[in-house]
Amino acid sequence: MQLRRREFLGSLGAGAAVSMPAGMTYDAAVIGAGTFGAWTAHHLQRAGQRVVLLDAYGPANARSSSGGESRVIRMAYGPNEIYTRWSMRSLVLWQELFERVGQPLFHQTGVLWTAPQDHPYTLDSSKTLKAAGVPFEALSEAELKKRYPQIALPGGTMGILEPGSGALMARRAVQAVVADAVRRGAVYLPEAAAAPAGKRRLHAIATTAGQSVAAGLFVFAGGPWLPKLFPKLLAGRIHPTRQEVFFFGPPPGDRRFAPPAMPVWIGSGDETYSIPDLESRGFKIAFDHHGPAFDPDSGQRAVTAPSVAAMRKFLARRFPALQDAPLVESRVCQYENTSNGDFLIDRHPDFDNVWLVGGGSGHGFKHGPALGEYVAARLRDGGPIDPRFSLATKEKVRHRAVF
Repeated sequence: MQLRRREFLGSLGAGAAVSMPAGMTYDAAVIGAGTFGAWTAHHLQRAGQRVVLLDAYGPANARSSSGGESRVIRMAYGPNEIYTRWSMRSLVLWQELFERVGQPLFHQTGVLWTAPQDHPYTLDSSKTLKAAGVPFEALSEAELKKRYPQIALPGGTMGILEPGSGALMARRAVQAVVADAVRRGAVYLPEAAAAPAGKRRLHAIATTAGQSVAAGLFVFAGGPWLPKLFPKLLAGRIHPTRQEVFFFGPPPGDRRFAPPAMPVWIGSGDETYSIPDLESRGFKIAFDHHGPAFDPDSGQRAVTAPSVAAMRKFLARRFPALQDAPLVESRVCQYENTSNGDFLIDRHPDFDNVWLVGGGSGHGFKHGPALGEYVAARLRDGGPIDPRFSLATKEKVRHRAVF
């Protein structure tokens, strides 16, 4: 056990396959070490469960939706108060973890929303933030232009600033969750799991390395791989899309695009978001609208010349000082979208001890701690699942409602 922990902590899942004690039966097996799976395993282990966590490519790997440098954590969610409260809870748990492991992986940059005047989703966000007790500032067009002259905003723009929100260093944060769980006794296997066969009750899953993992409960938290594992059930209900992300280098010595001058920015009227220059990696920006269908295993992960041109055109309009900035880094990840953006948390209809957890829909990363806590509580103690997370509400016709 100690050898396995040292191997993991040294390689973060990149090393050779790990053997398990012969005949071991775990209380829970979690398949997928992204933010949803890692935090579910973490909470189960903290509750005294014997947990094994599997991932085909490693925690927060380059193919995963939880990989990459940074992710936004914000509280505004229009009228969807459950996500506001989960974000609040998650930020507390993220910060507790970072303090415990000695890694400051949260940047309190603030999060600035801008939108056309009287934008319904933004107005609903203000009401929800107030009801939940989240500190925020409502900013007029004049105040926005005075505080953030580096953003060329159109006339008639309103703003909301969440000063306590910001960005998480995504890849390292997920790896910290898994490493903490392993230090405390969880077992990590860098292996792919086969789809379960049969019905009613699952006793074990096979891995690509030929091992059999036995457990009392199984949680499949495979992100964009869920519809590949369960095609008859989830194909069309979880729809992975190709999302391109760009990092542009600000001019030498120009700090207008780094904290504290620049917060995380979300343009509700633009379907675009940006994260300021953190740890000297560049100004991150991406379009938030859904891209084309994408395969997480075989999809090409190089950004295209037309997409770079489209982003430069947007920069010229909204961040003109960066329109000719060098592209210093780029990546292609994916969203795994449900029909409307609500997560999937439900029991598999063919098994009484198999759970499906996923559908992050491009906004799920931040919620890992609260979601994992929610899932672990239901696995341990039972209790109803909020209907919005049920499989029955996941349609094949997409009408995005959660942003």
